[in-house]
Amino acid sequence: MEKGARHRNNTEKNHPGGDESDASPDTGSGGGGVALKKEIGLVSACGIIVGNIIGSGIFVSPKGVLENAGSVGLALIVWIVTGLITAVGALCYAELGVTIPKSGGDYSYVKDIFGGLAGFLRLWIAVLVIYPTNQAVIALTFSNYVLQPLFPTCFPPESGLRLLAAICLLLLTWVNCSSVRWATRVQDIFTAGKLLALALIIIMGVVQICKGEYFWLEPKNAFENFQEPDIGLIALAFLQGSFAYGGWNFLNYVTEELVDPYKVANPGEPEDVCGRVPRGREGLRDRGDK
Repeated sequence: MEKGARHRNNTEKNHPGGDESDASPDTGSGGGGVALKKEIGLVSACGIIVGNIIGSGIFVSPKGVLENAGSVGLALIVWIVTGLITAVGALCYAELGVTIPKSGGDYSYVKDIFGGLAGFLRLWIAVLVIYPTNQAVIALTFSNYVLQPLFPTCFPPESGLRLLAAICLLLLTWVNCSSVRWATRVQDIFTAGKLLALALIIIMGVVQICKGEYFWLEPKNAFENFQEPDIGLIALAFLQGSFAYGGWNFLNYVTEELVDPYKVANPGEPEDVCGRVPRGREGLRDRGDK
C-alpha cells in the first residue's frame, strides 16, 4: 500500500492537474477558450480597407456631389473636406483598434465605454438599418453595371436587377461564412478590379485635359453656378461625398483575426534601440507574433 501511495504521489507531481494536462493546445496559452484564427495579414488588411472605400460609391456619388454643389469648384472643395474628415476618422479608429483589440468595431467600443445596453442598441441598429441598406445599394449598383450592356437602348428591368443583387449578396454571404481566407482572397481580387477601373477613369480624364477640355477647371469658371445655391443641396453634396468614402472603419470589425494588429495600425513606427515597442503595445505585439 505504501508503494502504491508513493506511486500515486509521484504521478501527481509529474502530471499536476490530472486530466487538465491532456487539454488540447488549440485552447491557447492565455487561459483557454475559443479564439478567432489570425489569418489576415498586412496586404489583405489594406485590401479590406481599400476594397470597402473604393466601392460603388465612388462610381455613383460624383454625379450627386456635382449636381447638389452647383459648381465644379465647390464640388472639389466638398471632396477635399470629406476626404480630410475621413482621414481623421480612420486615424482615430486605427488607435482604437490597437487600444481595444477586439473584433466588432463600433459595437465593441460602444459596449466597453458606454455599457451593454448602448452596445446592444448600436448593434441592432446596424444589423437592421445601416448595413442592409448599404449592402443593398452596393449590390443594386453592381447588378446595374452588369446588366446595362445587355440593354443598350433602355434601362434594365427592375426584377432582373433585384434578382442579380440578391444572388450576389447570398454568394458573398456564403463565402464569408465558409472561410476567412477565401473571403480575403475574393476581397483582394475585387479590390484589384476596382482599382483598375478607377485608374482607367483617371487616365481618360487626364487624356481629355491634355486635349484642352478643362474649361470648368479654370479658376474663373470653376465657381460659376449652374443652379441657385442652396444650403440643403450643399449638405446633400457632403452626404454623397461621405458615402463615397464609407468603409474606412471596416477593418476594426476583424481586429482579432489580424496576424499583427500593431503592424497594421502603425506600419512605419520604429522600435527603440532595445527592440521594444512603445509602452502599452507589448501585449499586442506578442499576440500578433503568435
